[in-house]
Amino acid sequence: MYAHALIPFKPKNPKTRLSDILSLDERETFARAMLEDVIFAVRDALCSPVVVGTELFDSEDVQITVPDADLNKTLNQILPESIGPLLIIMADLPLANREAIHQVIRSESDMAIVPGRGGGTNVIYLKEPQRFHVEYYGTSFLSHMRIAQEAGLSCEVIDSFRLHTDIDEKEDLVEVLLHGSGKSRACLESLGFVLTTEKGRVGVERKR
Repeated sequence: MYAHALIPFKPKNPKTRLSDILSLDERETFARAMLEDVIFAVRDALCSPVVVGTELFDSEDVQITVPDADLNKTLNQILPESIGPLLIIMADLPLANREAIHQVIRSESDMAIVPGRGGGTNVIYLKEPQRFHVEYYGTSFLSHMRIAQEAGLSCEVIDSFRLHTDIDEKEDLVEVLLHGSGKSRACLESLGFVLTTEKGRVGVERKR
């Protein structure tokens, strides 16, 4: 095994920005499908997944349950006690695969980071997690780069389409249907989502 992989996950009422096209039950099912795709990719990359959830849910995977806890507070309690390299990867990256994760965890720097859209952070890899703390929300990518610099950690920014693509909006579903091959794509297809083309642009619509 390369490293433990912490996967923050909210099982109840996730992905509220998809509420206009998915019901609560459908959003929870889709979020779980994305999580399972991430877990598969993590295992395929020979990392050990640990789901950090806001509440316990039915799963055979190792879980750390933190009811109503703040993500930063929770992770910052885990990091100082971690032994060996640690990967933090978001649960809404259904295009993640072994090759993309290997690109991150094989970095020669003390730390590797994959930025998300809009200044967020999708993945962090730490060789010495005790020397780092997280500050998610807002422009967390800039915060994490600053923290790395203050801690004297060398940091590699990883350019990865598969780990950059998080799923929050209806338009993001296009990427899952185009490039996905796991449970997330199967979930969307079972709900009737298909690709459309209008004026040369690709979109999605629900047939049923």
